[in-house]
Amino acid sequence: MNDFSFCTPTRYVFGHDAEKQAGELMLATGARRVLIVYGMGSVIRSGLLDHVKEILHSAGIVTFELGGVQPNPTDPKVYEGIEIVRREEIDGLLAVGGGSAIDTAKAIACGALYEGDFWDFYCGKKVVDKALPLGVVLTIPAAGSEGSGNSVITRLEGLHKLSLRTDTALRPKFACLNPELTFTLPPYQTACGITDMMVHILERYFSPTPDVEVTDRLAEGLLMAIMTEAPKVMAEPENYEARANILWSGTLAHNGICGTGRSEDWASHFMEHELSAVYDVTHGAGLAVITPAWMTFMAEHRPAKVAQLARRVFGISNTDDREAALEGIAALKKFFSSLGLPLTLRELGINTPDYRLLVDKLHENKGEFVGGYYRLSRKETEEIYRLAE
Repeated sequence: MNDFSFCTPTRYVFGHDAEKQAGELMLATGARRVLIVYGMGSVIRSGLLDHVKEILHSAGIVTFELGGVQPNPTDPKVYEGIEIVRREEIDGLLAVGGGSAIDTAKAIACGALYEGDFWDFYCGKKVVDKALPLGVVLTIPAAGSEGSGNSVITRLEGLHKLSLRTDTALRPKFACLNPELTFTLPPYQTACGITDMMVHILERYFSPTPDVEVTDRLAEGLLMAIMTEAPKVMAEPENYEARANILWSGTLAHNGICGTGRSEDWASHFMEHELSAVYDVTHGAGLAVITPAWMTFMAEHRPAKVAQLARRVFGISNTDDREAALEGIAALKKFFSSLGLPLTLRELGINTPDYRLLVDKLHENKGEFVGGYYRLSRKETEEIYRLAE
């Protein structure tokens, strides 16, 4: 196990009517003029936006709005939000929605206090050392951004989709998690969210660090819990207990606890980011295609951890690591398929993928090698993309 420092300062308020505490929680951050950041309109149609505004107004908070954040969020909304924050002297942000709204709010939170281009943080030119306080009312369990210091934004010029990782600077000050706010999620969106949180766990699980039994078991237990509850929420969208378990799993998958004491991989996410940047596919659906392809490559080149996952999570008894790994991958793909997710690039609607473009952009953004479990060169990442065909 590696030495580590772990800090997760986000206050989680979980359960019925959790969002009703947003006003007092926002006040506790010192914010009095708050920009509410949200997506494409579902929070308006459901009445949640007006409800949250009323809660904030009752606490004496003045509110402003930035709506229309799209899935796979892009930089124009960030620039728009930064301009609003500076013009209106806003001192806090509240994201109402899922990962796209939260990630956009994070970019605004750091960009508004920086004299240069916020993109400097994402491309590694600058390190975030200060940001406006941010809170979350979560409606989509998936990205886990409500409990992490990470954010992903796509720059439209050149279609560069990059992640920004911070320890504490961009972790939300609080997150209101009410399972009832997830009841109306469409089945496909629910399934994509489940896949995203599972792969967040796997990116940490597939590690070259030895002797991490505790975090291995945390990861395996979370994966098994998710796979137990997922069929319930798909069959019964208003099953409160199943939704609650899925909601909390999404947070635990990405708040860092499963990565303590170990190096991490992230090759599957990096490879999928290029898919969603170029072809605008849903992130979770892209992961359902790329992650099994990555695992299939590993079954031939470094099968031990894939085999461990197969035996411990999927009950595979085969004693040969390669064969066990392949059986485990088949079981994972069967699970994804049961949720109605695609398993190939063709099923994603990408009939003629431009492998050269994907590989070029991947290594332009991430360097000569990607991945922590097994260092992948351009030749190997192209092989994995082709395994996903």
